[in-house]
Amino acid sequence: MTFRTVISVTLVAIAAACGGKADSANTKGAATAAKTTPDSAAGAVATEGAGSATADTTHGALPANHNGKIPVLEYHVIGGEKNGMYSRTAASFKADLEDVYKRGYRPITIAQMLDKNFADVPAGMSPVVFVFDDASPEQFRYVENNGQLAIDPTSGMGIWQDFAKTHPGWKNRATFCMLNGGAAGHNFFGDATKFEGQKKEWRFQKVKWLADQGFELCDHTLWHMQLSKYPDAAVQEQIARNQMGIDSAVPGYKIRTLALPYGLWPKNRELAWKGSWTDPKTGQAHPYNFEAVLEVSGGPTKSPYDPAFNPHSITRIEAIGSDISKTLDALDKNKTRFVK
Repeated sequence: MTFRTVISVTLVAIAAACGGKADSANTKGAATAAKTTPDSAAGAVATEGAGSATADTTHGALPANHNGKIPVLEYHVIGGEKNGMYSRTAASFKADLEDVYKRGYRPITIAQMLDKNFADVPAGMSPVVFVFDDASPEQFRYVENNGQLAIDPTSGMGIWQDFAKTHPGWKNRATFCMLNGGAAGHNFFGDATKFEGQKKEWRFQKVKWLADQGFELCDHTLWHMQLSKYPDAAVQEQIARNQMGIDSAVPGYKIRTLALPYGLWPKNRELAWKGSWTDPKTGQAHPYNFEAVLEVSGGPTKSPYDPAFNPHSITRIEAIGSDISKTLDALDKNKTRFVK
């Protein structure tokens, strides 16, 4: 964990955004979410890119390197007037998409990386993983017009879809590490107080849409708990109850990945990927068992073909300043990037 990440733990803005309590609405099932479907979510706006993937005109097809490193990019809020520790302006996010595309990267999920499934990456190109933490409405926002819903083109998902329309081979592949009990809108991309105009009943709908479109759903705890500060029982409850919330939106969905809030490990490290919480009201046990755990930083991660690859410690690149482009420059210069 980087020094600046340790400092960021104390930032008031994030503490406020992620300090809410659990919302019982998240355990009621997906019935409410299924009542309305945005036209854009069901139709052409959800395209995964027109036509087939084309060769990268900037770098050309590169020689295969299955032991090279894979950039896992970490985003939080998409929007605002300037870039910050936990925010990326729309313009900078668009520039990031253009940069990785021109360099010959194509998106996959953490789950695909675990499976060594690089089918979405053409030969001579490289995989990149986009991870969106905290489930803010700026990542995925609806707009409503005369009762019809559409994905806000200024939100992260709207930008992603517009990019896919004009960039062949850019598919709906990214990992969303969500909170279902966070405050200030960090509650499945909205909350009960209509944060940024997002209605309570839209939350499950958004989560299900992401799963249906090929994106990966990831656990990020109930309300962004600093796991290192709490006892084992509280850690397991935070993780298990968030898994329950995701299951309420997408029944039976298999969660394979957890992102550590603030990059902080629980005292009992294994509880980050395996544990159980028993509901005191029902007596029912709710176990969880994840294959991957995401760190908050650390640079590009090792290839799953590398014998040293540890799926319980997958490093990431924070979308701060020019960190992403500098990392990609270094991978190109040193010829250390994964190439299919």
